[in-house]
Amino acid sequence: MNKNDGIMIGVILILCLLSILIFAKWDKKGDKIAIVYYQDEVILTIDLAKNEKKDYQVMGKNGTVIIEVNQDKIRVKQENSPLHICSKQGYISKNTESIVCLPNQIVIQIQTKNAIDTVVH
Repeated sequence: MNKNDGIMIGVILILCLLSILIFAKWDKKGDKIAIVYYQDEVILTIDLAKNEKKDYQVMGKNGTVIIEVNQDKIRVKQENSPLHICSKQGYISKNTESIVCLPNQIVIQIQTKNAIDTVVH
């Protein structure tokens, strides 16, 4: 490895760190909402910007799923499935995170308000 290889590796590492910082800051911008899907249909939209603690109940394939909102975080508090993996996952709060509860066919995604996901012409 020569001097130019070391410089190239340093530049790549700096660019990677900068991109991580930019995406971390971008994720915190705007008001967030949580969208709850059952079998690919939106059944509940929760405003996470209200900074409140509240429980919501939705019906999944195996019964009632209790979703807990605490400040700007959301989690599955209680559900009926064999291994209870959904409730063990814990809180999510970033746009890049989601909760997928396959036994109950419930999906929770976090999005920024007024975000355009796709445009079809």
